[in-house]
Amino acid sequence: MTPKETIQKFVELFNSKDAPGLSKLYHEDAINHQVAYEPVIGKKSIEEMFEREFSAAEMVCIVENIFEDGEWAILEWKDPLGLRGCGFFHVIDGKIKFQRGYWDQLSFLRQHHLPIPKE
Repeated sequence: MTPKETIQKFVELFNSKDAPGLSKLYHEDAINHQVAYEPVIGKKSIEEMFEREFSAAEMVCIVENIFEDGEWAILEWKDPLGLRGCGFFHVIDGKIKFQRGYWDQLSFLRQHHLPIPKE
C-alpha cells in the first residue's frame, strides 16, 4: 500500500475500534508519539494503547485531508465533537514506522468527561 492508502486503512480500522487490526499496520519496532504523552514503542505496546483508548472514550476520526509525500503521509482530522488534529506518518513498505499526532488534550478530556490531570 502507498502511504496514503495505509492511512486510509488506519482510519477505517480506527473507526471500527479494531486495535489488533491497527497494530498490523505497524512495524514491530514502530513508534507512536502523541505529543500529549510519552512515545509508545513497539507494535504490541501500540495495540495495547489503542485498546486502552477505545475503552476510555468514544473516538471517531473524520478525514479532512490526507497528503502524501514520498514515504510520508499527513492526516488532518476532526471528530464529531469539534476537536481537530493532525498526524504525521512515516510509512515504509506499507507499514507505519513512526507516527506523531498533534491535538488538544485538555479539550479532548473535557469533551469526553474524563479526569483532567492536576499537573
